[in-house]
Amino acid sequence: MSKHAIPGFTRLTRTHKLSAAGVAAAGAAALVFTIVPGADAGQGTSPSQASAAENINIKPVAFSEVATAVKSQQATVAKQATDTAAKAKAEAAAKKAAAEKAAEAKAAAVAKAEKERTAKRVASRSAVRAAAPKPAAKVYPNNLDGWIRESLDIMAKHNIPGSYDGIHRNIIRESSGNPNAINLWDINAQNGIPSKGLLQVIDPTFKQYHVAGTSWNSYDPVANITAACNYAADKYGSMDNVNSAY
Repeated sequence: MSKHAIPGFTRLTRTHKLSAAGVAAAGAAALVFTIVPGADAGQGTSPSQASAAENINIKPVAFSEVATAVKSQQATVAKQATDTAAKAKAEAAAKKAAAEKAAEAKAAAVAKAEKERTAKRVASRSAVRAAAPKPAAKVYPNNLDGWIRESLDIMAKHNIPGSYDGIHRNIIRESSGNPNAINLWDINAQNGIPSKGLLQVIDPTFKQYHVAGTSWNSYDPVANITAACNYAADKYGSMDNVNSAY
């Protein structure tokens, strides 16, 4: 007996092998058609194949259900990503707003501090100025010397030339230092405008050459001197140049 012989069985020939392979392939195809969704067990399926599918008890799964599940999962992931981005954006905006608010508060504090320092400096300077003694008003004696000196100070403010000696010399000649002197006999008196005061000034001349800040009374010593010196400066260059009636 050949060693390849199997007791009780007839040796398989090539034809037998091909037949067996065909049966196996057909069975596998029947199983696939049963599992694939949408396949109709009644079309091209033998009763024996349908019975085999029922015995296996495999429940078909539709492709639409898988696609729906995938889409749902993708939507969930997308929503989570959107929520995370929105949260990060909100946190960034909150941090920016807080930083801007802090910067504004700091700037306001700096401005307030500078304003307070400025106010203190101004108050300090004002206090120093208030504490500084004001120069005492210059006092002139109520006599010829005081009248001349006060007139010279006023003349200096108005750029009117003249010296103490020139004024004093002409006063002594015109009125002997009497502020109430009046000439009632010369041509001016005859014309109704007598010469008056220390430097014997007629009223029209006094009014024309009156110096601001002095009295409008032609007998006032200071007003009379400054008006006469203003007239002499216009006509002769200075009272110092007057040596006779003018």
